[in-house]
Amino acid sequence: MKLHFLGTGSSYPTTRRGVSATALQHDDGCVWLFDCGEGTQIQAQKVAVSRQKINKIFITHLHGDHIFGLPGLLCTISSQMGLVEEQVHELVPEEVQHTQGGEDFRVDICSETTCHPSQLPGTHIRATSDTIGNFHWQLIDDERWCVSAGWIHHRVPTFGYVIKEKDRPGTLDTNKLLSLGIKPGPVYGQLKGGKSVTTENGERVTPEMVVGPAIPGRTVVILGDTSDASPLAHLVESCDVVVHEATHDDTLKDKALEFGHSTPSQAVHFAKTISAKTLLLNHFSQRYLPTCKEATKNEESIALLEEQALTAAEGTTLHVQCTDDLFVYDMPSHPRHNVQT
Repeated sequence: MKLHFLGTGSSYPTTRRGVSATALQHDDGCVWLFDCGEGTQIQAQKVAVSRQKINKIFITHLHGDHIFGLPGLLCTISSQMGLVEEQVHELVPEEVQHTQGGEDFRVDICSETTCHPSQLPGTHIRATSDTIGNFHWQLIDDERWCVSAGWIHHRVPTFGYVIKEKDRPGTLDTNKLLSLGIKPGPVYGQLKGGKSVTTENGERVTPEMVVGPAIPGRTVVILGDTSDASPLAHLVESCDVVVHEATHDDTLKDKALEFGHSTPSQAVHFAKTISAKTLLLNHFSQRYLPTCKEATKNEESIALLEEQALTAAEGTTLHVQCTDDLFVYDMPSHPRHNVQT
């Protein structure tokens, strides 16, 4: 499972950095896109993220630097639907369909106006799940994933997403199966699925005898713009990775709060709250150059933000890193639970 940071800047794209778009690429190759700032299509072509593999789009809020790439992307996917096997779904809590302060952008209308009905019959839908307490919404709950959207503080209705991978069955001990006289076939699937079987000799074989410990699922938290993500914390017991904005450095905290944003130290504080193992920072003001650029004495880079975050995380095991455009974070599976004897 990989996180591709297609755009890590705020407000507007520049020649140095694009704006908000993060792709979560699953083990099977399918892609979930979180926000779709202007230029996302171009950024996706620079990395191993195929537009034909995008089958879910999650929107955190309706500020332009998070959605202005959406009409073009939907239009492209629509024109290439002959190459796409799965439907594309936009997953947006209903409250984010309209912003405040006079802005108005309907995600569902965007879909209707960019996709020809004959090409995408009924494929673009918005989440309609009911509120289930404390301002969060259940968007997905299937055999592999549980995804929730939680309310966080910003200038307009804004959400963060908690992506929980469910534990997976352990590995079959094929050598032991063969020693029991069970040859490869459908029986293997039954055992891995949790069902007991009986051998030709009448011996009962249970999954516990031949299936290894479950493989723990991973948890990823991807936030929208926020000055305070604490309303989301109750959804997370612990997580492997949290993606949190750090628009301004700590010396500009008052400015960050005025516009509903965070600083590196605030992001570290939230990461500690949810017992995160890794904190990846993004959504930087364009005043901070990417690390790949050399800043002059009159310019600053995101190295300053990373230094402040590392200082705030001292004395903890939290791994902290600022992201650049096209940075890829590879998230391996958890090691299997130890067998208790």
